[in-house]
Amino acid sequence: MNSFTKFPQDFIWGVATSAFQIEGAATADGKGLSIWDTFCQNPANIKDASDGLVACDHYHRYRDDVELIASLGLDAYRFSMAWSRVQAQGKGAWNEKGFDFYARLIDALAEKNIAPHLTLYHWDLPQGLQDDGGWLSRDIPSRFADYAAEVAHRFGDRVASIATHNEPWCTANLGYGNAQFAPGVADAKQAIQVSHHLLLSHGLAMTAMREQGVSAKLGIVLNQWTADAATDSEADRALAELEYARSVQWFMDPIFKGRYPELALRAHGANAPVVHADDFKHIQQAIDFLGVNYYFRAYCSAEDPPRQPPLSNGRTDMGWEIYPQGLTELLLKLHEEYTLPPINITENGMANPDEVTHGVIPDVARIDYVRNHLAALFQAMAKGVDVQGYFLWSLLDNFEWNSGYSKRFGIVHVDYATQQRTLKDSAYWYRGFVSEQKVR
Repeated sequence: MNSFTKFPQDFIWGVATSAFQIEGAATADGKGLSIWDTFCQNPANIKDASDGLVACDHYHRYRDDVELIASLGLDAYRFSMAWSRVQAQGKGAWNEKGFDFYARLIDALAEKNIAPHLTLYHWDLPQGLQDDGGWLSRDIPSRFADYAAEVAHRFGDRVASIATHNEPWCTANLGYGNAQFAPGVADAKQAIQVSHHLLLSHGLAMTAMREQGVSAKLGIVLNQWTADAATDSEADRALAELEYARSVQWFMDPIFKGRYPELALRAHGANAPVVHADDFKHIQQAIDFLGVNYYFRAYCSAEDPPRQPPLSNGRTDMGWEIYPQGLTELLLKLHEEYTLPPINITENGMANPDEVTHGVIPDVARIDYVRNHLAALFQAMAKGVDVQGYFLWSLLDNFEWNSGYSKRFGIVHVDYATQQRTLKDSAYWYRGFVSEQKVR
């Protein structure tokens, strides 16, 4: 990224986190259990046998963390609300102490002139709703709409945006498809039905929040990628087309076109979801923004064993190929295929095996990663894609789902034994880059 490359003056610079990954305080002040609390009770589910009971203790240290964001000169903070913190069972009485926490967090952000961007659901369904069938139940979308309406009523004029879901692809495919994530189900047919209920819950929630007359921008956050054929073979090209249809288009087409992609439906066959008469009418609500999370591309090889990508930029500590130009390609493809609202890059970042050396964390690889992805983003914007903000993932090292605490995505290092926060070199770089962008 050249120093003379300037993003628009009103471009939003932020960082992102999620509730279960940082808050801790798993049962404090009336909070109920989530499916991730339950999932972690079996140590075999988490690679380091850890849990989210304390995590980064953000529930008690939120003021310090807001100070960190302010010290970086950022405009915005994207965070999620733990549904079971504000409604212990996902039904019944609201938990005022839970809502008070988020009110205090929003107040602290306002004091520092940091815009709050709220996500309603980042994978942590109340266990009480899981006991009723979870996302496989047709009733849960209506419960989610009630939750969305209550949050919008309380905070809809105090936050800059509200996203319904973060990465419903993960909720469905990793939670229900391969048991990698909570609730730990491995059933392809269930995963596809769950994906439909997630989309339906998004649509019902959008309507419920609109009825509250909120000023916040409303949308959804999807994890997306290009799907590239490893070779020019017919088999590889067909595999890439199918991968894109059953991942990106599977969630985009219902929202923007009111239908599922035919190619993916045919491939799902008997596993295709049960869709009721008015479902697409509910799902196809106008949204104010689309959140795009980008980490890697899909590299599609039909060979056995499959061909591996060339890895010219290496891999992250998650084993994911680093492929910045895929962000440009994805955004241009979406821009061509859909009539889009403004986009926010709501997550982008890397896990890196950071080491603390005399109090310094020289995470050069992360700096390169962010710089190169921002350059790719700038290229897409220069070609007409309306992107209004970038949220680096993540503010803090945190509980990385089934990887536990073994993977570090933060630009701020967390010593989990002491909860000490230390800015990494990437945090200083990001602060300098954003400061330079604001100089006109």
